[in-house]
Amino acid sequence: MFTIEHDFDATVVTLVDEGEEGSSHLKEDVIINAFEDCVTVEQLEPTTDRVQVVTLSMSQLRDLAAALDLPEGVYRLARSEDIKG
Repeated sequence: MFTIEHDFDATVVTLVDEGEEGSSHLKEDVIINAFEDCVTVEQLEPTTDRVQVVTLSMSQLRDLAAALDLPEGVYRLARSEDIKG
């Protein structure tokens, strides 16, 4: 399950781990904040009771989105206007 909220300066997506029925291994919610210039991913670390935050630039986010559909390897994305043909 997930929720989407539009705040003043960000879009906030919260991912809720519903897991399998009867599963006791549920993970904490993941909160994704999409700002104009970066995206943050937050999750509570229950053993330390601290929120862990990872910040991705927009370039890193584009690379991540592309990587989800590619096989193993090393890649560099190029914009179509950067390719000379």
